[in-house]
Amino acid sequence: MSSPVATVVCTAAPYDRAKAVKEFDETKVGVKGLVDSGVKAIPPIFVHPPETLADLKREAEPESAPEIPTVDLGAVQGSRAAVVEQIRQAASTVGFFQVINHGVPEELLRRTLAAVKAFHEQPAEDRARVYRREMGKGVSYISNVDLFQSKAASWRDTIQIRLGPTAADSSEIPEVCREEVMEWDKEVVRVSTVLYELLSEGLGLGAERLREMGLVEGRVMVGHYYPFCPQPDLTVGLNSHADPGALTVLLQDHIGGLQVETKQGWIHVKPQPQALVINIGDFLQIISNEAYKSAHHRVLANHSNEPRVSVAVFLNPSDRERLFGPLPELTSTEKPAFYRNFTLNEFMTRFFNKELDGKSLTNFFRQ
Repeated sequence: MSSPVATVVCTAAPYDRAKAVKEFDETKVGVKGLVDSGVKAIPPIFVHPPETLADLKREAEPESAPEIPTVDLGAVQGSRAAVVEQIRQAASTVGFFQVINHGVPEELLRRTLAAVKAFHEQPAEDRARVYRREMGKGVSYISNVDLFQSKAASWRDTIQIRLGPTAADSSEIPEVCREEVMEWDKEVVRVSTVLYELLSEGLGLGAERLREMGLVEGRVMVGHYYPFCPQPDLTVGLNSHADPGALTVLLQDHIGGLQVETKQGWIHVKPQPQALVINIGDFLQIISNEAYKSAHHRVLANHSNEPRVSVAVFLNPSDRERLFGPLPELTSTEKPAFYRNFTLNEFMTRFFNKELDGKSLTNFFRQ
């Protein structure tokens, strides 16, 4: 009788997502490093679930497609009331608008985008020097702020720079973009101060009401870099979410890919030469007692051979211990406060402890 033959069954080790995420993060070279290595297929950590992918809208829109409003800030001097109404209308419906004739020199717009692009296209070892998950010294280069919380990573890298109330030491800002970042910050403060006055008037309040809350003082800049993606239909550049802060001022290049969710569905925020994109954040939705609305937005993975670059500045109060909630002037027995009071510390901790996943932040503080 012959001896039994042992059968060896080889099974592939189960996919360990947590391990793959950690290994990617430890390379410290981001998505740009993957592209530079010549990947033809995106790693599994970047593949989004079918329910996310099914909703993506990439096709070109017809000329008649809806667009977010464009406001001419140059008209403030002669037609202030009309500009206030345009901004009020945009902020209370779609939560997004573009501004033109804002006074930022065209050359600085170009230089700021070019400087952020130059940072991301430095040799990998130069970028890796500031790759860190904590904002300790006020500057950090990372891929995906929610990398360890999200179900799937997004195809982008980011440099974050704290601009206020305690700005990063200028020596910490990479030299390749230092001068432009500091100039850009001054222009954002100027433009956002004007915007807060107009938004305040749109609520029926004095022009100084929002500004006096210090909503320009807390500022963080993010310089996003969306390199070419070999499989853009399997991932996203930035997952659908609403910004947590009061206001966001965004400079985008000509590539496109930013979309905002409206009652008509997802619409493209078409790049306009020299325009800035402004959007309402959750914080402003809350303190306006929903007179103004924050909106879901996302960025498609970049299928262009040219990288997409955008520069956003998030504006927040500077006092993290002060209690905030719906402004008393905007509440009444007919329209009671929709949200409880909270400190900015509690608010931002809640945001950063979850993945970017839509409106759960405002829902958490609803009463």
